[in-house]
Amino acid sequence: MLKNLDEIDLKIIKLLQENAKSTIKEMADQLNLSNTPVFDRIKRLEKNGVITGYAAKINRDALGLNLMTFCTLTLKGHRAEYLDDFQREVNELAEVVECYHLTGTFDYLLKVLVKDMADYQGFITKKLTKLSNIDKVQSSFVLTELKNETTLPQNIF
Repeated sequence: MLKNLDEIDLKIIKLLQENAKSTIKEMADQLNLSNTPVFDRIKRLEKNGVITGYAAKINRDALGLNLMTFCTLTLKGHRAEYLDDFQREVNELAEVVECYHLTGTFDYLLKVLVKDMADYQGFITKKLTKLSNIDKVQSSFVLTELKNETTLPQNIF
């Protein structure tokens, strides 16, 4: 089993992924358990870092964040301190909602949310290109979002 998780742990994770606002009682009823074991398991999953937090899914368009961009970039240098500096700096950019260190042609992939193209231009020219050690930036604009899941693949359950 994954990380010493049993079948009940996996069912709890699945239930929380489907609805993080589920009450302990609702989950206990679905699992045919009493409240205390479900509560204790959730606390153990949190303590062990399996559950890392809870969040609401928000419609970005409703907040005026109509332009989603994936931005790939390469760094000029790859010494440890350069990577540390970039990671610290990119974490301060509110428009960057996801950042991944990659192998291959590019060093990083950023998911950027802004209102429109003018906002994106400002983000690139006034923020991203001002970061130290940036070499190349390439942007891809999302035309249609086909799938956006925050849950883990169902085949592990």
